[in-house]
Amino acid sequence: HVQLVESGGGSVQAGGSLTLSCTVSGYAYGLMSCMGWFRQAPGKEREGVAVIYTGGEYTYYADSVKGRFTISQDNARNTVYLQMNSLKFEDTATYYCVAENLGAFCSDYPSDFGGWGKGTQVTVS
Repeated sequence: HVQLVESGGGSVQAGGSLTLSCTVSGYAYGLMSCMGWFRQAPGKEREGVAVIYTGGEYTYYADSVKGRFTISQDNARNTVYLQMNSLKFEDTATYYCVAENLGAFCSDYPSDFGGWGKGTQVTVS
């Protein structure tokens, strides 16, 4: 059972920046080929924000965040980051870290990921 611990959420004014972090329990990190971030706003469906293939350079970004968000990894710290710049009101949501062993074909569908963090709130005003 993989454990994911998120941090870095908070409140920020539009145009500001936040960085989310997700640390994976040590033994599981090397087993998770795909990690990423999903988000869910009140009344809306959960959507994929960014996904990274931990074994290579593939990344996926939702169109709504391209050019503003960057996903990265630090294998030495078993951690994945989401740098969020130029935040907009519509970025307000609960952000969830996800992880799964999907081989080299990372998905942006929530149902493909078995490991989920508890979520961290991002509020943009």
